[in-house]
Amino acid sequence: MRECQANPGALKEEGNTLFNAGDMQGALCFYTKALKLSHSQAESAVLHRNRSACYLKLEDYTKAEADASKALDADPGDVKARFRRAQALQKLGRLNEAFLDAQRCAQMEPTNNTFKEMLRLLGAQSQKKSVQMSSTDARVQQMFSLLLDPSAQPSDRQKAAQNLVVLSREEAGAEQIFRNDGVKLIQSLLGSNQEEVVLSALRTLVGLCTGHQSRVSIGHICQLCGVMGSGASAVSLAACHLLQVMFEALTEGMNREIRGKDEAILPGEMTCLPLRSMLRHLVEMMPASSVSGPGRDSAINLLVKQVPRKSQRNPDNSLTLWVIDQGLKKILEVAGTVPEMSEGPPLTDNSHMSCSVLLSKLYDDLKSDAERENFNKLCEEYVQHHFGRPGLESKLRAIQTVSVLLQGPSDVGNRTLEMSGMMDAVISLCASEVVCHQQVAVEALIHAAGKAKRASFITANGVALLKDLYKKSENDQIRVRALVGLCKLGSAGGTDFSMKQFAEGSTLKLAKQCRKWLCNESLPPTSRRWAIEGLAYLTFDADVKEDLVEDRNALQAMFQLAKSEDKTVLFAVGSTLVNCTNSYDVDKPDPQMVELAKYAKQHVPEEHPKDAHSFVEKRLMKLLEAGVVSALVCMGKQESPALTETCRECIARVFLALVERQEDRGTVVAQGGGKALLPLVSESTDVGKTKAAQALAKITITSNPEIAFPGERIYEVVRPLVSLLTLDCTLLQNFESLMALTNLAGISERLRQKIIKEKAVPKVEGYMFEEHELVRAAATECMCNLVLSTEVQQLYVATGNDRLKLLVLYSGEEDERLRKAAAGTLAMLTAEQPELCTSHWLEILQALLLSDSLELRHRGVVVMLNLMQAEKSLAETLMESEALEILSVLAKSTEQSPISRAAQHCLDKAIEYGIIKKPEEGGEGNEP
Repeated sequence: MRECQANPGALKEEGNTLFNAGDMQGALCFYTKALKLSHSQAESAVLHRNRSACYLKLEDYTKAEADASKALDADPGDVKARFRRAQALQKLGRLNEAFLDAQRCAQMEPTNNTFKEMLRLLGAQSQKKSVQMSSTDARVQQMFSLLLDPSAQPSDRQKAAQNLVVLSREEAGAEQIFRNDGVKLIQSLLGSNQEEVVLSALRTLVGLCTGHQSRVSIGHICQLCGVMGSGASAVSLAACHLLQVMFEALTEGMNREIRGKDEAILPGEMTCLPLRSMLRHLVEMMPASSVSGPGRDSAINLLVKQVPRKSQRNPDNSLTLWVIDQGLKKILEVAGTVPEMSEGPPLTDNSHMSCSVLLSKLYDDLKSDAERENFNKLCEEYVQHHFGRPGLESKLRAIQTVSVLLQGPSDVGNRTLEMSGMMDAVISLCASEVVCHQQVAVEALIHAAGKAKRASFITANGVALLKDLYKKSENDQIRVRALVGLCKLGSAGGTDFSMKQFAEGSTLKLAKQCRKWLCNESLPPTSRRWAIEGLAYLTFDADVKEDLVEDRNALQAMFQLAKSEDKTVLFAVGSTLVNCTNSYDVDKPDPQMVELAKYAKQHVPEEHPKDAHSFVEKRLMKLLEAGVVSALVCMGKQESPALTETCRECIARVFLALVERQEDRGTVVAQGGGKALLPLVSESTDVGKTKAAQALAKITITSNPEIAFPGERIYEVVRPLVSLLTLDCTLLQNFESLMALTNLAGISERLRQKIIKEKAVPKVEGYMFEEHELVRAAATECMCNLVLSTEVQQLYVATGNDRLKLLVLYSGEEDERLRKAAAGTLAMLTAEQPELCTSHWLEILQALLLSDSLELRHRGVVVMLNLMQAEKSLAETLMESEALEILSVLAKSTEQSPISRAAQHCLDKAIEYGIIKKPEEGGEGNEP
């Protein structure tokens, strides 16, 4: 093996073997290793050519073109390399270059029909594109003329701007706009007084920049940030979308450069000045008083999406470190702003929550203790600076900052809360006569009660204060916050029925008051949102869950708030629904350990009687009747940092609980639940992704997938289903995934190809060896549908494997479901691949023919017919056995069933071969 690793020629041969076997990734790996060792220009050219073929198969056309070009640099006469480059260029849309390469190939080999056909196809495509481009150019020029004409009617200019949006979404239109210096014109429209024109200009730039790094202009970032910071909400969102598209174009361009290198290059080593320039502008927007509240929220949203690493496997967190170094204190300026006070930038109701999410994302993206300690130090310095200054406003800013940190990176928040005098200041300000001072202090107290240790401290020192505020305050905003504080402290025992902080019945009274606030439409949404916060804590108690689901008005009020502009309510609604549906994870203790704990007088958690399955099922039905699905669908569509991965996990958990009953799945799909689940399998926590994938599996098993996931959406279901085929998932999740994939594989060849492309076949084969009989049978059923694809059939045809032997063995097992699946797979394989037919299975085949199950008998007869048709010698062997007698009996059945017809076809084939004689009219059967 070492000799192979040091020899480029041997590595190349190994790559060729893997390529011919269909293992493109493996072949790619060997060719790359060989290239690193090769010192011969001719050998390197061949390796580049071979690697180009791998990239073509893997649909990575940029790399395929690059490798083919390297091969041609060494040997311009390499017709294979030139043809592969032509194929890659065609896929990349560079038709003129592809045509020149194909033309050269045809000149080098004039009799090659493949080259001729490609040349003809490229000629037709180029002509079509040329006509399209000339037509598009005229349309673009017409729109430009209208927009530049000062005498044109405003309505005509607005229509022209809208038409440019449509043109920019077509590749030909985008290219013509860009070539005709349309970017400058579009940027001039950003200063228009007409909101619709500004929106059209932003949307046109989105079309131009999507997927095109070369069209992204960093020079106008300041102007775009200014537009995003304007007061108009729709314009701000459109500018935010454009900046996001520009970010993605730049980062994708960098990733392509990195992937294109033969040697690994860390992203930190790459020049990322354009990205940092954009980030600098966003960070500068944080404390700016000229930026509107929605504009600031959009800037925070962009930082949340673009700065932290998408995967922890990526070693480079340099952007996060840069933002912390350059902008953490600016972000804390927003976090510490008290809107009712004169100082500080304008905020929305969502700004503080968005800040919490951003701070949490930045902190979670840090890799080392040193990086985390630096983050802590910067936050402590900021809080200490304001807390230590004279004047109440500075102290309020410090407390507000701590409150935001407690909702985000709670470890950092707890450290700042433990600073000398901080907790005393919070408690004393709760008794302040100034409403906004009280509000800041009470919110900090609520967030501080997050951990059991601190909750116990506040229960001893703050409950009396909160009760006093709730009963005596004349301000509703203070009363509802005090109520939430009491709710949070009262739920400190979680779902443990035996661990309650307050006296029996207190939580029910608190919950009743929360529902009253929630249903009071005369209150502002911010105050009603706090009532849901209270219910999110109290619904750990099953009595509270029961009361809530019985209150239809409260449920509908909660769902309306979930659909509102106030994004801060999303997590509270999600948590409340998770509690009501019992969709949280519960570790059931070992009964022996419970007895041991009781004997040792240790505390043992107790489940509430109303958390039993029958109660949960009734609660789910009431939630469905109240319209929970439409609320969840709206929640999942929100574009806000408040829709965190944890919040998405809550939504996924509730959806999974709602589709648990088969009869409810149609309702969930009809109200948009199937579509809403698809984003959750890619944008959630790992647990949330698994829960969403399992919910999709349940829907796919019992619903018609083509109706549940119409159009192209059905192909998006495959990957999440395949993700459940791992040892990390439960056997139930494995089983449901296999069942769902079986349904999909039976629909179309395109779906089967999608399943194969997601590398599901080896996983399905692995589960065919699973000890659990239901999982083993489900895997075999899935394979039964997958073998309709020629690619999967070839796995069984390949020499030196025992795949077919396993199916034969399973056809003789006692488990009828497994036998049906295995025999069905055999029937399909022997029909499509006659070379697989053999007489070695005779005993098991006869057992199938004699089975009491009509389905097994039918499968047996079909396999027998396939063997008879495959080869005369096989037919002779079969007719010399007891199979002749069995087939004769089956063929004589008075009912013309599929079994009797297939049996008769077997006998007819034997007669055709001359193995048996045709029975005489009224004779006694067949004679050899």
